[in-house]
Amino acid sequence: MTMRRQQVAKAFRTLRWTPSVPWQRFTRREWRGNVHLIIAVADHFEPSYVPAVPSRFAPLDEQERRLEEWCFRYPATNEPWRDSDGFPLRHTYFFPAEQYHSSLMERLADHCGSGWGEVEVHLHHGVEKPDTSGNTRRMLESFRDALVEHGCLSRYDGVGPARYAFVHGNFALANSRGGSCCGVDDEVQILAETGCYADLTLPAAPSPAQIGKINALYECALPLDRRAPHRRGIDLRVGRPPSVFPLMIQGPLGLNFARGVVPRIENSEISARNPVTLRRLRLWEQAHITVKGKPEWIFIKLHCHGMDPRDKDAMLGPVRQRFMRELSDFAHASPRHRLHFVTAREMTNIALAAVDGKEGSPGAYRDYRLKLIAPRTGVQWQ
Repeated sequence: MTMRRQQVAKAFRTLRWTPSVPWQRFTRREWRGNVHLIIAVADHFEPSYVPAVPSRFAPLDEQERRLEEWCFRYPATNEPWRDSDGFPLRHTYFFPAEQYHSSLMERLADHCGSGWGEVEVHLHHGVEKPDTSGNTRRMLESFRDALVEHGCLSRYDGVGPARYAFVHGNFALANSRGGSCCGVDDEVQILAETGCYADLTLPAAPSPAQIGKINALYECALPLDRRAPHRRGIDLRVGRPPSVFPLMIQGPLGLNFARGVVPRIENSEISARNPVTLRRLRLWEQAHITVKGKPEWIFIKLHCHGMDPRDKDAMLGPVRQRFMRELSDFAHASPRHRLHFVTAREMTNIALAAVDGKEGSPGAYRDYRLKLIAPRTGVQWQ
């Protein structure tokens, strides 16, 4: 294949989701009644990250310094701004399994135990050479068990084995990136067998790992031991409880024409280059990610790299505070919008409650099925 043909093929893989955007805008009518915006932030939380050399890790003392600064500044930055239930915006910290260190996790678990978020599972693997199914399983099981020792994760209905949410490093879930940054076709099967209740990797655009199915909450329709079984899915629907886990919980993906006729990809990322704004919030709402039959509960899963030093202002500084103030003003001024800041676990619980036909405020179902192993010992928001 010539270089030109390779570039065309890569571009096609990167943009193969775009035909779904106008189709969804045509078929998904805007809900005109009262709406509940259910907002979660999936933080690919990597204290070791070195922007100039992503393949290297920062020294442990630098990682500890970064984490201590985060745990000190985050409450002050976000505490003043509350949702309709009295909760502040909290991150779900998807911590890399391959970068686990007990001192880091002890500090992060303490931060979360005080009510400022929850820890879930992140994994980078198969970067230098394809990983194996056996090694992937061992890494997930070992890290899952370590998190339980730190009082993290949850259990279904409060009993049984530990359950966890997952995001894949480099977005390459189940070898969906053309063989790079993974190598394990049956990864989703392994996730299911090790206790994963939901995957929050997507959207991945502009990565070639992006699949054609977008803006959806669903269960995989292809066999879980196949490469990228999340390419096909059965949307969650009121009255039809899911039977295949992990559920796929996608964030908004579309096109943003704010800068003229040439659009930018709107992939629900929060960063210094792409900070949160009310205009983006409207785009996320228009993606209308719902459980079918429950159009008034709109799920908005965002993602970020909170420990990237380049994004500190977007996470902890005036940029974040300005948006939170604008969002609070918007919520108070709008008679039809209610905000609910949730974790990945709480978002999944609310989706399961919607499937079961529950009514009222979605905030009442944060602990519907998946219950924390170690209840919060710090601030109680309700």
